[in-house]
Amino acid sequence: MALLTLDQARLRFGGIVALDDVSLAVEEGSIAGLIGPNGAGKTTAFNAITRLYRLDSGDVIFDGRSLRHTRPSRVVRLGIARTFQNLELFPRLTVLENVLVGAHVSSRFRRERDVRRDALETLAAVGCAEHANRPAAGLPFGTLKRVELARALAAKPRVLLLDEPAGGLNHEEVDELAGLIRHLRDERELTILLVEHHMRLVMQLCDHVHVLDFGKTIASGIPAHVQRDPAVIEAYLGGELAA
Repeated sequence: MALLTLDQARLRFGGIVALDDVSLAVEEGSIAGLIGPNGAGKTTAFNAITRLYRLDSGDVIFDGRSLRHTRPSRVVRLGIARTFQNLELFPRLTVLENVLVGAHVSSRFRRERDVRRDALETLAAVGCAEHANRPAAGLPFGTLKRVELARALAAKPRVLLLDEPAGGLNHEEVDELAGLIRHLRDERELTILLVEHHMRLVMQLCDHVHVLDFGKTIASGIPAHVQRDPAVIEAYLGGELAA
């Protein structure tokens, strides 16, 4: 059963159609991929799901509930958290303080020490506990990506949206990331939708893949089928996976 659905979503910016009747469904407990060339509408779809952008038509449905008129802050409280393509951390705050910012939405009526303990445990889960009291500024890029992941997890989401989590990582870090995402999905019973250009990660990690091009869905299915789709090869993959 789909936990998150984008239903015939349409969004224009002036004369540009950013989303053109895009529909996708993410099954509960699955890891789904959203791929496509630059400018295809992937991050726009994330911004529509989290209500940073208002759809011109169509709907976002989470756990059977329309989010069409829901405030962005309410979306997080309902259980949808995200990371960003470009790091959105506070460089002067410590790593722990950055994670506590994410915990704010789930910390009402909880004792401060319990919230802090959970934040430290979340940092440990992503392998960054030793950096808890260091400022975010100056840490390696791969570490900062994990800190941002921890901040999203601190909101205790049911759905986690990952916007290019492998961006800027080396091959070893990408392999570690794949294992971490699977572990977090299983341990925290998450449903995950990720935007990613690293095709090996997508094909190894995702249960289902949706492909956008110029704001339209051009393919949707299991990775093995999507990577052989002629429209996908022409629009995005080129020779990378065609063989």
